[in-house]
Amino acid sequence: MGGVEKKKYARGSATNYITRNKARKKLQLSLADFRRLCILKGIYPHEPKHKKKVNKGSTAARTFYLIKDIKFLFHEPIVNKFREYKVFVRKLRKAYGKSEWNSVERLKDNKPRYRLDHIVKERYPTFIDAVRDLDDALSMCFLFSTFPRTGKCHVQTIQLCRRLTVEFFNYVIAARALRKVFLSIKGIYYQAEVMGQLVTWITPYAFSHNHPTDVDYRVMATFTEFYTTLLGFVNFRLYQSLNLHYPPKIEGQAAVELKPEEGEPYALDSESYMEKLSALSASLARVVAPNPEDEAKVDEFPVDGESTEQEEARQKEQEALEKQKKLFEGLRFFLNREVPRESLAFVIRCFGGEVSWDKSVCIGATYDVTDPAITHQIVDRPNIKKQVIGRCYIQPQWVFDSVNARLRLPVADYFIGVMLPPHLSPFVTEKDGDYIPPEKMKLLALQRGEEPEEDSEEEEEDDEDESEGSEVEEDSNKEDEGRLEKMEAQRSQSKNLPVKVTAGKVFKEDKRRLAEEQQSEEKRLAIMMMKKREKYLYKKIMFGKKRKIREANKLAEKRKAYDAEAKLEKRKTKKARCK
Repeated sequence: MGGVEKKKYARGSATNYITRNKARKKLQLSLADFRRLCILKGIYPHEPKHKKKVNKGSTAARTFYLIKDIKFLFHEPIVNKFREYKVFVRKLRKAYGKSEWNSVERLKDNKPRYRLDHIVKERYPTFIDAVRDLDDALSMCFLFSTFPRTGKCHVQTIQLCRRLTVEFFNYVIAARALRKVFLSIKGIYYQAEVMGQLVTWITPYAFSHNHPTDVDYRVMATFTEFYTTLLGFVNFRLYQSLNLHYPPKIEGQAAVELKPEEGEPYALDSESYMEKLSALSASLARVVAPNPEDEAKVDEFPVDGESTEQEEARQKEQEALEKQKKLFEGLRFFLNREVPRESLAFVIRCFGGEVSWDKSVCIGATYDVTDPAITHQIVDRPNIKKQVIGRCYIQPQWVFDSVNARLRLPVADYFIGVMLPPHLSPFVTEKDGDYIPPEKMKLLALQRGEEPEEDSEEEEEDDEDESEGSEVEEDSNKEDEGRLEKMEAQRSQSKNLPVKVTAGKVFKEDKRRLAEEQQSEEKRLAIMMMKKREKYLYKKIMFGKKRKIREANKLAEKRKAYDAEAKLEKRKTKKARCK
């Protein structure tokens, strides 16, 4: 009985995918426009499970997209805008060739433009979805805001990124939402709690850029185009949630007062205002002034299925968080010109501190170095000539370490010219069996309210080592003499060995040891009774645990060797000083 012949590669997974070239031809777009459209819409290539079947028997390297994603692009309004732009470029080129300058001006005035608002709404149906996906947007915008004004990127994009990032910084300060800071080789990592979601981003250091040649800036610019639209929407909603003006306004200053004073080197009023806003030293104006009497305490109800211990732990965490928000309250900081101004001003303001700097460094200084109310001066040089009594002169790391530790650390370890303690990452949480460095142990002790006594112990050890060093030779001579005497006594005993019968002793069984042996035997038998697959998984788990222990021991040995070497070096320097 004959049937309809089934065509090969006409069903199954072969019909779910489409190659990039076919998709491009269907949409009638160039490769650059297709790539741009996919980035804006959040459509990415997929790797099929049966690549040969999807590729119709071929093994050639091809890029595949899901056919439903490409169908989703057919009715996208931006596709028509891309086509209109292509026509615009062709007409403009023709007008330039014919030197029709009136046509050139007319065409430039009617240049086709598109908006990405509907795409943001499509990709993020709720505001919390947008906040969750804010990490990459912030990192990219902060990167572009530091770019120099070269041909690699449009000046308008750089200015827009700078404005949006400054607005976000001001929101984090107003909400006191910052939680963690870490200074790495790549840049400065920040973590803030925005609407109950943890947002982590990285900002580059303020160094001059040397553009690498192997980076496609057009792709990065397309991502930034979407991210700036997203961040604009998010900033607007965040400012609304705190009852702040958007665009932001500085508190206590009207728009008229923000004009530059005589002698200030600013070309535009908007530039002067932007500089004052980016200084991060002034508070933002609110739509309605907050009334402390209207603020009612929120009622707390136990969560379903939450035990009393969990509730207590949550309340403790909340109290610690509220305490952390007021970490630098009542402190006045002054930043020297050699320290990173923006990052320090941002972190200090986030935790309630006041900050200022020299007027010649940047606009927005609120008080001078001679102010007697200054409690901490942040310096990053080996020595300072004029020092004020009652003022702490510390290195910048103290601010970041105090934020991560959630308490004001002792300033003695961060004085000028002192060897700084290691800057530990707050994003690393040690589990059971992991190696914990002594500095972290010291920090944990401080958080518990204990006073670590490591320094005094080290000094005692050094003194003991010095006293022992003189007695080493005498002890070695005495040991040699004792060994010789023992050997002679053994020889004399071997000649006349007395034969004696001694009474037996009652051997007491150790119940604890017997229980441990029984337990280990039961475990061994249980492993023997396991299935092959379960035994394989168990061995893998145990291997991972042993490897972890080995690594922790290795790090502990390395640290021990380093400490011994440091002690030896310290002793040598002490001896050299004594001579």
